[in-house]
Amino acid sequence: MPEKDQEQHWPKQDMESGTLTALAHLYRAEVFRSTHWRTRLDNTTNWAVVTTGIALSATFSNKDASPLPMVLVGLLVTVFLIFEARRYRYYNMFRARARLIETDFYAPILAGRKVPMQGSWATMLADDYEMPHYHISLVRAAGRRLRSNYSWILAIQAVAYYGKLAIHPVPLTSLADVFHRAAIGPIPGWTVILAGLVFHTSWVVFAMVTSRLDKLYREKRQSPMQAI
Repeated sequence: MPEKDQEQHWPKQDMESGTLTALAHLYRAEVFRSTHWRTRLDNTTNWAVVTTGIALSATFSNKDASPLPMVLVGLLVTVFLIFEARRYRYYNMFRARARLIETDFYAPILAGRKVPMQGSWATMLADDYEMPHYHISLVRAAGRRLRSNYSWILAIQAVAYYGKLAIHPVPLTSLADVFHRAAIGPIPGWTVILAGLVFHTSWVVFAMVTSRLDKLYREKRQSPMQAI
């Protein structure tokens, strides 16, 4: 491309070359951080999937196997969800920084515009480095991970548990058999089934409520970094 056309399409920036290089390295660092925490998110999900698979194998391994592993795995998956929500808050923070650099620094350069060094994007980024803070609450983070991954895992756990009661080792012949199979030690079967229904209804309601909170938060956001 001729030098004249190059100057027209990609005007010289007001920043020094050293500043541009530093911002490029900063962007690479934030992408690396977000990628690292994304890997940690995937690890937690893998734990939940593997644990659920082990519980399924143990529950359907033989005709005398108890459905108790499927009950316990529901609680364990919930613990993994909390772990993942905490990790997601870190991931969200680094991803928001990288996204801000993409939209307010690289995008204008590629579009042939000058990037103001004293722009609002630089101020927001500087403030976030001086006073780091989460951009999403633990409740909303848990809701996002629940809707993305854990709702499917918990749904499979619920279907497997009630399937175990209904058809394994033989199909049910009466309603009384359901409560007999669901009983855990001194805890009567109807109590266990009721607790399961409450548990699964709770996470469905939680997913819906946090989805609504996410929508309201985006509508009231005051910073582009809070849109992530």
